[in-house]
This record gives sequence, C-alpha cells and structure tokens, in this order.
Amino acid sequence: MAMMISETGTASHNKSNHGTKPLLRVLWGETIERTPLWLMRQAGRYLPEYKHVRSSAGNFLDLCYTPELAAQVTMQPIYRYALDAAILFSDILVIPDALGQPITFHESKGPVLKCLEDKEAVKRLSLDHLTRYLAPVYETVQRLLKVLPSTVTLIGFAGAPWTVATYMIEGGSSKDFSRAKRWMFEESSFEPLMEILTAATIQHLLAQIAAGAEAVQIFETWAGIVPEDSFHRWVIRPIATITEAIHERYPNIPVIAFPRGAGVHYEAFAMETGVQAVSVDSSVPLAWIVDHLQPHVIVQGNLDPSILVVGGNVMRKKAQRILDILGRGSFVFNLGHGVVPETPFEHVTQLVEVIHA
Repeated sequence: MAMMISETGTASHNKSNHGTKPLLRVLWGETIERTPLWLMRQAGRYLPEYKHVRSSAGNFLDLCYTPELAAQVTMQPIYRYALDAAILFSDILVIPDALGQPITFHESKGPVLKCLEDKEAVKRLSLDHLTRYLAPVYETVQRLLKVLPSTVTLIGFAGAPWTVATYMIEGGSSKDFSRAKRWMFEESSFEPLMEILTAATIQHLLAQIAAGAEAVQIFETWAGIVPEDSFHRWVIRPIATITEAIHERYPNIPVIAFPRGAGVHYEAFAMETGVQAVSVDSSVPLAWIVDHLQPHVIVQGNLDPSILVVGGNVMRKKAQRILDILGRGSFVFNLGHGVVPETPFEHVTQLVEVIHA
C-alpha cells in the first residue's frame, strides 16, 4: 500500500512504493507496456448499482458525506471493470458548502447555491472549520485504502478556484456566466474570493493526501470561457499556487489538472502550472497534443463521451486511433469529459478490452 503512517500520525508517500500501480508509474514518467486507464465520472448514474445506493442515501450531499456509502460508490466501477484508478466519490462544491455558502442539489436543476452578492458576502466565508466540516470526505479516503486492490491508484480531487467561483457567483451552472465574468473584470470582490478558494482548495487536497490519496486531479471545468488576457491570472496562477503547495508538503504526489476547453492555452497551462499531467478535452487535435503537450507533461484523455455511448466498432476505432497517436508518448487513457448517464455500462467493458488489448 502506498500510504505509510509516520510518527506524527500523518500520511507519508514514497515514490518507490509505486511499482505495482501502472497509473502512478506513468505519472512519474516511466514507460510501461500497457496504457493505464480510468474514466472521469466512472462512478455514477450509468451504473445500476449506483442508482440503488443513490435511492437510499437521501440527498446528494448526504451521499457525499456518508463515508460508508461514498466508499461503496467509489469502488463500484473498480469491482466491475479492470481500471487503474479509483477516483474519490465527492463533488467540487463541497468547498463552498464548507465555507458557509448554502447549497442544495436538485435532480432536474443540479446544484443550487445562494448567490454571492458582493464583497461583504465574500467576507462572511470562513476557512476556520473547513477540514473539520469535510472530515467525512477524508474518512472515505481512509476506508478506501482498506479495500482498494494493490494495483489501483486512489485519486483525490477538487474543483479549481475559477470553476468553483462561477457556481458561487451564478448560484449554479450558467449558459453564459455573465455575472461571474463581470466579477472577474471588476476584481474588487473577485480577487478576495479567489484567494479564499485557492487556500480552501489547498487545505482540502492536502487533507485528502494526508488521509491516503496517492494522486490528485484539479477540475477546471470552465477554463474555456476565460478570455485570453485573463487566463494566466485566474486559471494558471491559482493552479500553480495549489500545485506548489502540494509538492512542498508531498513532493511524491502527482497532480493532474483538467482545463477543459482551454484550446491553445493548454500549452502555457502545461508549462507554467507545475502539474505532472494535463487532461485534455475531446476538441483538441491529437497531432497538436503530440507536438505541443507531450514534450512537457503526461497527457490524459481524450475520447468523446458520446462515442462511449455509441460503443461498438465506432468506439473501438476512435479509441484505437487515440492509442496509436498519443500512446507513443507518456499517456493515460481517459475521456474528454465525464461518463454521461445514458452510457450503456457494457460499453465501458468494451473500451477496457480495447485498451488492454
């Protein structure tokens, strides 16, 4: 097991213990015979066993904050498929919840938050009890270590500050993010919000690692809506700060980041954030990835989730093309975004067979 408990009771991680875990070996630059595979949102609504647990859990946050159930859901795809990583079942919006911003989840609407109105609302957010509030999440990590197969990497995660900020300002998801953008351009309220979110993300990820997470992924889901002249300040710089804080405490923990929709900014992101791996969305040409990203970082991606829904020969050909082109360099197979609910679970079996072949 990759986690060892030190004399102070915190987790310590040793790169030499990564030899049995294909994903960790690739994230640290080794060349191995088989491309490692895991899927974003690999635990979720497309699995019948998830639906059963979800129906008995109450609301979605209850599921996230009940360690026994969250660990069970995290392990469901590991029991079903030969995947190389388990990603902690949680949500990026547990951070605003822990900071004191009320949040609910609705089946038809998704997350609903009480919108931040102004700088005074930002001042009312508090880091004081964040890790205590999120203790059930870290207990889930500890439970997972007891049941995880020895070859499977445990990934913790958090949302990037910009992406989390959009939900806090808009009160949920948005079609145009106009309110979040106005805050970003005005800066007087936005900069304090980004500072507290960066600090909260660092605390949350360090606590997951202390509990036993062996790698972490930062989800910058809405990177693609940030204008070019703001991208470095509000996307690259916060993630660089988070990555630096992680590596200062845990130099052997690889960081993966997913700046979805970043386009040509992917290259600067890969070079300037300090992350070990960059997850790439489905819109990025494979040849461009080879020329502009693989010289700098491990690449993860980028099969379109809709192709996984289609399955069959269409999926096999697309997956094989990605393997043929990106598999020549350091590469982790994944999707260009998360598994969608309408995905037939049998198609994931087909995809695993293609990658393992």
